[in-house]
Amino acid sequence: MRKLLKGFLINLQFFTAIPVHLEIPMDKPHLKSAVQVFPILGLLQGGIYAGLFYLLLEYTPLSNFAAAFLLWLVSILLTGGIHLDGWMDASDGYFSYKDQQKRLEVMNDPRTGAFGVISVIVLLSSRFLFIYEITVDVHAASYLMIAEIPLLSKSVMGLLLLTVKTAKKEGLGALFQSAATLKDLWIYAVYIIGFLALVISFDGGFYYVSILLVIAFISLLLCRRKALKWFGGITGDILGAAVEGTELFLWMTLWLLHYFVMA
Repeated sequence: MRKLLKGFLINLQFFTAIPVHLEIPMDKPHLKSAVQVFPILGLLQGGIYAGLFYLLLEYTPLSNFAAAFLLWLVSILLTGGIHLDGWMDASDGYFSYKDQQKRLEVMNDPRTGAFGVISVIVLLSSRFLFIYEITVDVHAASYLMIAEIPLLSKSVMGLLLLTVKTAKKEGLGALFQSAATLKDLWIYAVYIIGFLALVISFDGGFYYVSILLVIAFISLLLCRRKALKWFGGITGDILGAAVEGTELFLWMTLWLLHYFVMA
């Protein structure tokens, strides 16, 4: 349990802007624990998003537009933009339309290209649209699904990390992959089952949450296939892009559910 806690703190240091003033050994046991608690980090993020959204809509005089904007802004600031950086680098690499090795070289370039800028604008504007339109008709299940989105995206990140070979031998992806194996991820099932058990008492909660789970699984399969085809494996940037892409799919699904199912 102590190692899992330290692994969680490593995740806070690496993947959020939350300050953690503690030196933690970056050895294999602690990195393995960090991989095992990726979904817990996501659940923390999701809890912050859902709680903030509820407070803004129920206890402030802010308009729906303002509430949506603040949630959108927090979703960027809380992660420190680390996954967005991966999204932009992966976009630059993909849209170079070169072979796998050249794409990796483009991704390593510290400069951001035009395609990276365009892709992040599309990503963030789409997310804002989905969040804003959800404010029009919010249900109790809406908050559950908002909390679930980062939980699932971080689970996808962990599964990609340990089911797809690395495209290069150095970097953040290779560092984490060297510390854990697929069998270490049995605990992900515990997290997901626990979350489903928690929401089963909410009206329609289990049904809607299960839909997001299916979409996340589809995103996992898609990301695995494209990572191997386009880049020859995963890197830290590709994992970050997978997190952002999965969350975009999940936000879109939540938006569509509000339009055609929950309305």
